[in-house]
Amino acid sequence: MANSDSLKLTVQATGANSGTWGQITNTNLLILEQAIGGYDAVGVTSGATLTFSNGVLSNGKNQILKLTGTITSNVDVVIPDSIEKTYTIQNSTTGAFTVTFKTTSGTGVTWTATDKGTKTLYSDGTNILEGLSSTGNLTATGNIVPGTTDAYDLGASGNVWRNLYTGDLHLSNLAKNEGNSIDGTKGDWTLQEGKDDIFIVNNISGEKFKINLSKVKGDL
Repeated sequence: MANSDSLKLTVQATGANSGTWGQITNTNLLILEQAIGGYDAVGVTSGATLTFSNGVLSNGKNQILKLTGTITSNVDVVIPDSIEKTYTIQNSTTGAFTVTFKTTSGTGVTWTATDKGTKTLYSDGTNILEGLSSTGNLTATGNIVPGTTDAYDLGASGNVWRNLYTGDLHLSNLAKNEGNSIDGTKGDWTLQEGKDDIFIVNNISGEKFKINLSKVKGDL
């Protein structure tokens, strides 16, 4: 019987495995379940090599892995070459040493000695590459939109973003049940940048204003 390259599923030939094909198919489905949403905690005290055995459940086939153990040196977590797969991996080890997730012969992605975050990784069959890291930069090629309007915050009172870089700034409380805390009304405004002024557009009335600016002493 042949096996698939990445998940090592048992590939059945037409008419083969009479009387046993049902069990083989069930095992294949369980392996697919591992790959889609399976979880496993893997001890990596001295490193680890994940398994991809033919036709059976294996720890390397899980989608989500939690790396555990107290490490006393830099360690590698290795998957075989030729595997093409995505992973979500949490580094839950203790000890100030690096953890590298890599293929046998290729390169990998490394958690620094102080990085105990979660990474989304993928293997292209040769190397391990990083798709998304909870401790690194997030670059989006599309919009980032909350799941519902006026329900989620960006930052918190005790955990603020350092700087905010934006083009036009749109402000609206129309989705709230109540208006502002000053006069109780609701509004919809847009701040736009001019060469010498900052302009404000009232999106409800259509009126346009500019902010009166005065130079700081020393810049006159």
